Amino acid sequence: MSAEQAKPPFWRDITIVKRAAQIGVLVAFAWLALTLVGEAARNLEVRGIPFSWDFLGEPIGVQLQEGFNTRPGSSIEGLAVGMVNMCRITFSGIIAATILGTIIGIARLSQNWIVSKVANAFIELFRNIPLLVQIFFWQVLVLGFGELTVDDEGSGWLFGSSKGIAIPWFNGREGRLQYLALLLLGAYIARRTYLWRVDILEREGRETNAMRWGFGVFFFFVVAGWLIHPIMGVLGFLFEAIAWLAGNVPVIGYQLLLAALAVFLGWRYIRGFLNERRTPAGLAKLTDDDYFKLISAGVMGVLAALFFMAGPGEVLVEKVMGRSLTYGMNWGLEPTFSWLSTRFDFSAGAPLAFSRPEVVVPTRFPQYSLELGRAFTPSFVAVWIGVTIYTTAFIAEIVRAGIMAVPKGQNEAAAAVGLSRGSVLRLVVLPQAFRIILPPLGSQYLNLAKNTSLGIAVAYADIVQVGQTIFNQTGQSLAVFIIWMGFFSVVSLALSGIVNYYNRQMQLVER
Repeated sequence: MSAEQAKPPFWRDITIVKRAAQIGVLVAFAWLALTLVGEAARNLEVRGIPFSWDFLGEPIGVQLQEGFNTRPGSSIEGLAVGMVNMCRITFSGIIAATILGTIIGIARLSQNWIVSKVANAFIELFRNIPLLVQIFFWQVLVLGFGELTVDDEGSGWLFGSSKGIAIPWFNGREGRLQYLALLLLGAYIARRTYLWRVDILEREGRETNAMRWGFGVFFFFVVAGWLIHPIMGVLGFLFEAIAWLAGNVPVIGYQLLLAALAVFLGWRYIRGFLNERRTPAGLAKLTDDDYFKLISAGVMGVLAALFFMAGPGEVLVEKVMGRSLTYGMNWGLEPTFSWLSTRFDFSAGAPLAFSRPEVVVPTRFPQYSLELGRAFTPSFVAVWIGVTIYTTAFIAEIVRAGIMAVPKGQNEAAAAVGLSRGSVLRLVVLPQAFRIILPPLGSQYLNLAKNTSLGIAVAYADIVQVGQTIFNQTGQSLAVFIIWMGFFSVVSLALSGIVNYYNRQMQLVER
């Protein structure tokens, strides 16, 4: 073997050096984070505020402005309300901003001068005004509607006052969760039906109306589910069994389950990685980077299993959290599934009821009815409109850029076969543009989720505002900040995973 073909020593191998540097940085970051958290905990203890998670079970002592439970019995319930309030704005805002941003982005390219300039003015106005200023503006605007009076008593289609905005809404009844479960089942079956019809189209080359079949199946569940949703009450027995199991499984059972899950995920990654590199002639030759990824996945799975089975993990958790890893491994599964079991009980009747908002006067002060319609507080309205409009402006520019990136010849070819401008946009341009749009679109979704934390400026009861109230009472600021970071990380990773999934689905398959 010539000197040129000889493999360099490991300390000069670029692959080994690169991976060693990455591992070193990861270990250094973990050590730094552990050191900082430990030092902060010791400083708090010196000041008479020992680091602890016990405050989560203590009464919060305040009434929240809005949420599914405005009088939470403990701090953990209050944080749960804040998480749900944050998710309400995040996911509804993402849907609204995507739809509105797509429309405005297309309007920006319109050949109609007025439409194009109005869309451009919208983008330039809301993109260049700081988001916090916009949130304050919308709150002041809602507060300027005036007070509710006794003369407003009664029902209507729309109310606006300093107490917020009330609109007609579908209010849930006893069987709403059963109906929702049936709709989710219908969505899955509709998806499978759509794929089945597409498969026939690809095999036989005949029109199968896959989209119509999919929507037809889902519409059937929407209509028929209204009458047959009580059959989903059988889930109540399932949830009750899971709750019993969660309450009776010993701690070692949870540890074994989590350890097995960690090993399974590592094995699944390795198997998928090798399958991607398998050809009809056999397994393709693996590079040093490939071997490193495989070894890292196996090692991470084993380390995670050891962590859940105590050992080093026990010491780590006791050092950071001040308590044993095996303490409270139930994680609230028993009460959660017990609650779900009470919501699936074969209840019949309409699962939803459409109702108009109503102003009632239970005392001297008029207020919106909690039973009819849906009322949104000024804080919710201000934050929702603010983050949605702000994100819409950026999404509109992303959509415009994505459409312009599609080669002009695609438009000309589609027009040459007789397609209308609307059909060209819907069938030719947008499907190609979304391959370009999706990656930056995911970044805007993450920005919207994190920007909801600005709701603290207008006293919106999200997780940040509730957390601030809790650590002002208990002094456990470090624990609350850890909860904040963990929650926002989970939301961000979930959004990234969804966007990345659809991005992979829309990628062109190379042959």
